[in-house]
Amino acid sequence: MLFSHEKSWKESNSVVKSQHLIDYQQHFLKNLKIIRSKFLFKLSSLLGNTKGQSWDLIPVISIVILLSIGITAIYAAHSYVGGKQWWVQILWASIGFVIYFIVSKLDYSLWRNNAHWIYYISIILLMLAWSPLGKRHYGAVRWIRIFGITIQPSELAKLGFLVMLAALMARFEIISFWGSIKNLAKFFGVFCIPTILVLLQPDLGSALTFPVMFFAMLYVSNLSKKFFAYVFVGVLILLSMVAFDIYGYRNFLNKKNLGDRTTTTKYEDRSFFPMKDYQRDRIIAFLFPDEVDPDGIGISWNLHQSLIAIGSGGLNGKGFNNGTQAKLGYLPKSIASNDFVFSVIAEERGFVGALTVVLLYALVIWSGLRTANCARDKFGTYLCVGISMLLLAHICINIGMTIGLMPITGIPLPFLSYGGSFLLTCCFLQGLVQSVYRHQNNFT
Repeated sequence: MLFSHEKSWKESNSVVKSQHLIDYQQHFLKNLKIIRSKFLFKLSSLLGNTKGQSWDLIPVISIVILLSIGITAIYAAHSYVGGKQWWVQILWASIGFVIYFIVSKLDYSLWRNNAHWIYYISIILLMLAWSPLGKRHYGAVRWIRIFGITIQPSELAKLGFLVMLAALMARFEIISFWGSIKNLAKFFGVFCIPTILVLLQPDLGSALTFPVMFFAMLYVSNLSKKFFAYVFVGVLILLSMVAFDIYGYRNFLNKKNLGDRTTTTKYEDRSFFPMKDYQRDRIIAFLFPDEVDPDGIGISWNLHQSLIAIGSGGLNGKGFNNGTQAKLGYLPKSIASNDFVFSVIAEERGFVGALTVVLLYALVIWSGLRTANCARDKFGTYLCVGISMLLLAHICINIGMTIGLMPITGIPLPFLSYGGSFLLTCCFLQGLVQSVYRHQNNFT
């Protein structure tokens, strides 16, 4: 009898344990479903309600064509020496499209909510250029090397500056100049920090893009037009200072008989204006090419070879991989696929190919400004305007220097020039514009 009661107790105890186990499993599955539902809700709110929303295919198609043109130009520029840069560019382009797609799917409000962190990280990366991680090249510290990957932090600084300034301008209302002086001081501080750090690297080309973004975004705000009249006067004063400095440098060269640039000069040590001598050389070579380099074999060499390449392309070009200026080394391979990739395209594709590139850029910029006009909030508007003007600045400066309309500066051409940091940044920024377009009807 005792054995029977013990057996019955064990069986009942086993049933109770089994029931507890079943209850625990049901409770666990219920909590798992709740967690899953909350996760999907968070993910859905992050992505936004994009169901039924279409993509703006105009910039997508334009960017794909530009990337294809750029890859073929990089291949042609290095084909004679068997370079593999075009394979690397295909890799960067593939990664860039993944970034573009992800950023386009995300609701762009995510970046507004984390704008300060993005800005701080970009500033820290800029300052790391002077740390042991910095990589010095021809006296400039424009790169850092992390885990074997070389990064140009100035490109990431453009992203950080854009997002931070757009977030601040959307948060603080601009009524008038004097009524918004405190807010304008904040905007100016956000503008000055990365601009000064980039100038100190030194990277004049990239530094020139920050004022373009800054004043373009201010222009679309409610700021008084008198402010921009004062800015215009300030720009004239700045240009006068540059002209005075260049005049002094030219006299210095004439006195020292250094017109051939064969001796190192130190005018930068005595000048009040924060420019390097090589930057002054480029400006003088632009203003007085026949005086400083009459034979075109010195400081004007790259520009002369670029003009030869563009001019020899004619209407339809020499054909793919039939160019000579880059392939034979007249345009050095170190710049043919980067700053002077437009010259390679114009030589092989001719005027028609060069005009096609310009028109594709025009479509991307027009799409960005159109998206700015239909954005759901001010943050999206400021973001699209800043990105579009950044793209325009790169295009005008780069193409302008290759055809002799502007002094030579080291600034790449979007989606065409070889390089990972700049290409990924461009894809990220255009992904932001696409995100503004796709979420224009989602009001928060």
